[in-house]
Amino acid sequence: MRLVFAGTPATAVPSLDALLKSRHEVAAVVTRPDAPAGRGRKLAASPVAVRAEQAGVTVLRPGRPGDPEFLAELAGIAPDCCPVTAYGALVPQRTLDIPRHGWVNLHFSLLPAWRGAAPVQHAIWHGDEVTGASTFRLVRELDAGPVFGVLTEPIRPRDTAGDLLDRLSVAGAELLVATLDGIESGELAARPQPADGVTLAPKISTLDAEVRWAEPAVGVDRRIRACTPAPGAWTKLDGIRIKLGPVTVVAAAGGQPAPAQLAPGELRLLAGQVLAGTGSTAVELGEVQPDGKRLMLATEWARGLRLGERLARLG
Repeated sequence: MRLVFAGTPATAVPSLDALLKSRHEVAAVVTRPDAPAGRGRKLAASPVAVRAEQAGVTVLRPGRPGDPEFLAELAGIAPDCCPVTAYGALVPQRTLDIPRHGWVNLHFSLLPAWRGAAPVQHAIWHGDEVTGASTFRLVRELDAGPVFGVLTEPIRPRDTAGDLLDRLSVAGAELLVATLDGIESGELAARPQPADGVTLAPKISTLDAEVRWAEPAVGVDRRIRACTPAPGAWTKLDGIRIKLGPVTVVAAAGGQPAPAQLAPGELRLLAGQVLAGTGSTAVELGEVQPDGKRLMLATEWARGLRLGERLARLG
């Protein structure tokens, strides 16, 4: 089939690579316009645009996928299908109608669970043990179209959103190609999503990523892993913002105060561990990054704070 692929972040690059290696023709790529990036906030092309240009594929960067100029370009290319992975914009019906096989989206959840922008993050945050990916036909309603295929992936106890998304983006790329193969051959038909089991996964904001130390330790752990690497979990100490890497839920050690006795957000240096109190037991901090400073191990940070000689509290 003749394809126009739509995608933007690094997560979508494995899908583009898989399509380029497939029997299908990638006639063009649609991505979001160049955006400010890095400390200098200079305009930079999306990871998908960079990869497409390396492969010699035409790149389209519409401000909106319903712009008349883009509609004319897309109609001129005359794709049979538009596969999508993490494009980042809602596609209007007039644009969906151009390819004869529609737009086929790779979504990183087991639909109808976790419809929305952050399915992997919400699966971790809510303690799901299994997640996966689904391919479905785009419709006007958010992530509600009929499903072509699914795959499952266990969520490991220490998975961050980045870890899980890396695995799903590679496995999902294979699912996307297999879906297009099945559509082309006529052997694959989409099935409507069940009405029950719909959950929503809105984008996680920086405010959401602030650690609530009064939550139980398991909730603190899940929030931090769900927000790693983006938007990045954080807290404050003495008014200074601190980014936090994943933590470890710990138990009392022999001869030491029980971690459960620490007040929420209270910091202690115990047996070479930097512990923080929560609403239940304590957690051990891993890596921290104070605002304006480099990423470092929590033990190194604690030495600079002289944590063993003073009481400190996060939050």
